[in-house]
Amino acid sequence: MARMQLDTLARSDLAAEGGKGDALYNLGLMYSTGREVEVDLVTAHKWFNLAAMKGCEAARHCRAELAAEMTAAQVAEAQRQAREWLSTH
Repeated sequence: MARMQLDTLARSDLAAEGGKGDALYNLGLMYSTGREVEVDLVTAHKWFNLAAMKGCEAARHCRAELAAEMTAAQVAEAQRQAREWLSTH
């Protein structure tokens, strides 16, 4: 039987689909620091926002730090993406 091996991003995406706060936070960290993915502040903000909704205090702090570095349009896009993710998960 073949074994399917998942990289870190794929495992995090799968966990995030289950709505786990830690997985959502970890995705935010990955996108904000460029760990295994390219830095994408909009996507990082989205994941931190979703993790914060799950009660992750660290995500609230990271989201605020990112927002200070982003334009209003970028923050609005991140929020739109978070709402879209919530509507499909």
